[in-house]
Amino acid sequence: DKESAKSLTKILLTASGGPFRGRKDLKGLQVEDALKHPNWSMGQKITIDSASMVNKALEVIEARWLFDMPAEKIDVLIHPQSVIHSMVEYADGAVMAQLGTPDMRLPILYAMSWPERLPTGGRRLDFTQMNALTFEQPDNDRFPGLRLAYDALAAGGSMSAVLNGANEVAVDAFLHEKIPFGAIARLVEETMQAVPVIAHPTLEQVFECDRAARQKAAALLARFGA
Repeated sequence: DKESAKSLTKILLTASGGPFRGRKDLKGLQVEDALKHPNWSMGQKITIDSASMVNKALEVIEARWLFDMPAEKIDVLIHPQSVIHSMVEYADGAVMAQLGTPDMRLPILYAMSWPERLPTGGRRLDFTQMNALTFEQPDNDRFPGLRLAYDALAAGGSMSAVLNGANEVAVDAFLHEKIPFGAIARLVEETMQAVPVIAHPTLEQVFECDRAARQKAAALLARFGA
């Protein structure tokens, strides 16, 4: 509610780490490797986003605007078990977490049935079977996609639309084996550097920035070829 939201001091988003968590060498990865998510069953695009951590970058941007929370108060943690999906910290230090099985039917159904909650038919959490819930800091050197969210929010204006548009092109190129996995974030970052930001864009200007980002990313593809 609005009153409790006033005492929020931090939003914590969790990420599974994807199929390459802990992997030191990200060279030579194939599309089928990136699509083998350890916890979630999702479509191709979001599964690749999860592997590159760009999915969490987009969630950081969403959280910033949905909850009117500055970027510096939105943190991301690697949580390999994918049981805790998000947490909020309050001024008194209390933390409330949302838990559930890693099943996309749960958030999709809740989005459709809100404010009601309907049975998904999926399995329930069994706390007696949980050995541990662990957390790690994201490795922004190996997975720079997450950092791009904070860069986009710092730039402000239309830059988040540029990030999203460029990522659409980059993921599609990777899925069609035109660029290697490691080039996804680099292509997005170079596109963000090349497309001018509009500080206070109209809706039509947001669409135009998206188109410009896609065109620029497509033009840069040859430089990142597999």
